[in-house]
Amino acid sequence: MKIQKHSILLQVVVMSLLLSMLFPAGVAAQRPLKFTVKANEVKTAVSPNMWGIFFEDINLSADGGIYAELVKNRSFEFSAPLMGWSIPKEVAANGQVLVINRQLTNAANPRFARVTVPDIRNFALVNEGFRGMGIKAGERYNFSVYARQESATPVELTVALLDETGKAIGSTTITPAGNSWQRYKGSFTASATVSKGKLQVAFKGPGIVDIDMISLFPQHTWKERPNGLRADLVQLLADLHPGFLRFPGGCIVEGRELANRYQWKKTVGDVNEREVIMNRWNTEFAHRATPDYFQSFGLGFFEYFQLAEDIGASPLPILNCGMACQYNSGEVVAVNELAPYIQDALDLIAFANGDVNTTWGALRAKMGHPAPFNLEMMGVGNEQWGPQYVERYTIFAKAIKEKYPDIKLINSLGPGPDGDKFTFLNDTLRKLHADILDEHYYSSPDWFLKNASRYDAYDRKGPKIFAGEYAAHSKGVGNGDNKNTWQCALAEAAFMTGLERNTDVVVMASYAPLLAHVEGWQWTPDLIWFDNLRSYGTPNYYVQKMYANNKGSAVVPILKDNDVISGQDSVYASTVVDSATGELVMKLVNTSANSIPVELTVQGAKLATTGSLTTLRSNSLEGLNSLDQPMNISPVIQSIDIKGKTIRANIAPWSFYVIRSKMNK
Repeated sequence: MKIQKHSILLQVVVMSLLLSMLFPAGVAAQRPLKFTVKANEVKTAVSPNMWGIFFEDINLSADGGIYAELVKNRSFEFSAPLMGWSIPKEVAANGQVLVINRQLTNAANPRFARVTVPDIRNFALVNEGFRGMGIKAGERYNFSVYARQESATPVELTVALLDETGKAIGSTTITPAGNSWQRYKGSFTASATVSKGKLQVAFKGPGIVDIDMISLFPQHTWKERPNGLRADLVQLLADLHPGFLRFPGGCIVEGRELANRYQWKKTVGDVNEREVIMNRWNTEFAHRATPDYFQSFGLGFFEYFQLAEDIGASPLPILNCGMACQYNSGEVVAVNELAPYIQDALDLIAFANGDVNTTWGALRAKMGHPAPFNLEMMGVGNEQWGPQYVERYTIFAKAIKEKYPDIKLINSLGPGPDGDKFTFLNDTLRKLHADILDEHYYSSPDWFLKNASRYDAYDRKGPKIFAGEYAAHSKGVGNGDNKNTWQCALAEAAFMTGLERNTDVVVMASYAPLLAHVEGWQWTPDLIWFDNLRSYGTPNYYVQKMYANNKGSAVVPILKDNDVISGQDSVYASTVVDSATGELVMKLVNTSANSIPVELTVQGAKLATTGSLTTLRSNSLEGLNSLDQPMNISPVIQSIDIKGKTIRANIAPWSFYVIRSKMNK
């Protein structure tokens, strides 16, 4: 009898273990949540621009980032003219360098360096790059310099890449000729891979030579364009299949004062003639001061338009509206002196869309793009607020709409999603029948979960909404310890179900900021991180990618007990149909620590017997990706069996799912 009792007890224990393995905690006894998908009841079309990219030159995003130039302060225009340059001690006595300012004859590029080498000994300048130079073995590097000889005996230039020990890993020699400015080029192949390389320019005399615009690019850039963009970073953007590209920001549009605001006309034309200015983020945060952060504008408005076209995104430029950053100086231009600012807006539309026989269309064609860029929308101001913004916006809108009535205007609702500033602008701009209102929200993961239904009750007849800047912050806004944790990404995924569910109101959305150098950042969190050689997408990046790559064409209801699914039982959901592929696309988010069984019954369509299931999840809410583990949290795609009109699945803890199935109505 004892043996029988022990045998029965052993069977019970074994069965319990098997059940615990097959069904995680809480699942075995839990009834499945029953959802209904009404595949034949189209609620609203999905905007083709829905999921996009916000680009701002912060965190070394442009110079030192996506703009592939390796030389920092290439034209000696930083506030300290030789910042980024050094003279090796062993050759310091062999010559001298003098920075000359020619402001009256060349205001856009006033400075150049005069190097004097009194005898046959070598003198040298070394450039440190942007936190070093990332050099790849076997890569071809293209060097260029503007130079002129100032003495009868020509000075010879030997250009070399140095590794961390100072050893040359590639070099070429250039001998400028004549006393007029000319551009000289040379190329060489690197023999080693280093992440902290430097560029040395050695001068062999005797003689005097003037130099300017010292430049070094890898040959292999995005689309192999000379002096182009860093290919791995652009590829990460292209893989998102974004609906729009917003540029150039962000607070960088405003400037601390109007004198250093972003002026698009100074960023087009010959790169040699683009005026370098400070980057407003260089000393914005005491804990991350970056005094060597400037804007060369090698990545300017033409390149932004070209990038948008390359990755299939609609361009969305944001222009200064006559107001500097209200968190800094709060300076505004007098209303009766707004004309140049408005003309900049009108001329930008002409530059983007104008005929090649027009002034601005001709410049676009000269830069290599005769066809128009098909600009359809533009932002007036960034995070401005108060009656002074409304006054200036009204003047802008009148002028732009009179000449270009089809251009949609994006308008600021201030820096936050609520409060007095937001309420005033929201009420006022709605009464003015604004086109699109730009809402920004940086907050805790909990805020995003609680606000997933934010737009369910918005006025369907009012202005459309652009969720222009958003990110969940793990430690608090402005805190340098913020991380791109899975908890933040999961909260954003849940919130985005509400954006997708309401695409009749929300027509565009973009995470911000986009890029950050691991050694040159000012703001966290950020969507994509990189160093001089590597890059990776954060968990937040993969959330964005899963939405953008599964955008669909129309929203259809997914309901529980005839109500939208927005946090009940810790589940969030949205569903679209993709007319291009004939598929139903369901998005499910589980924000709880338990697996949740679900049954999705599809009405109005017959499903295929198999579909695809894309899963993004982590066993830890604190999970991260990194340069060494770039795919730690990344999508996993597998097939899923479908029986009849019902899809059954266990939604894993802390997970985001996308289910796709072919359907026949």
